[in-house]
Amino acid sequence: MKITTRSPEETRNLAAGLVRELGPGSVLALQGPLGSGKTCFAQGCARGLGVEERYVTSPTFVLVREYSGRLPFYHIDLYRLAPGPEIEGLGLDEYLEGNGVTAIEWAEKLAGRLPGRTIEISLACAGETEREISIDFPGGK
Repeated sequence: MKITTRSPEETRNLAAGLVRELGPGSVLALQGPLGSGKTCFAQGCARGLGVEERYVTSPTFVLVREYSGRLPFYHIDLYRLAPGPEIEGLGLDEYLEGNGVTAIEWAEKLAGRLPGRTIEISLACAGETEREISIDFPGGK
């Protein structure tokens, strides 16, 4: 599925609507260049899960942020890590197999380690505030 959003708020609304339909153990692989809207999408996920925290920010330096909502929301950012042993030693399996919804920025660094049920979301800039978003569900849903 391909969608164009015209503002950060539309991107958040798209994500919020998507996660309202998801259950425990859902994994979202967010991919795209810097500034493409991955964190904005994650903010929408938090909103859709009923997270009441005022600011959902990228966990670039802490790697993982956990939030409480309808389901736990785990926001992971792998930007500053290299693929391979550095990431493998983090113990991310507890999030990938957890009881909440996990959104991973720079998920391509976990290539081959993501569960088969992972929803792949690619974001790209299409203008100053427009984003082209591709959502690929496992099994082509």
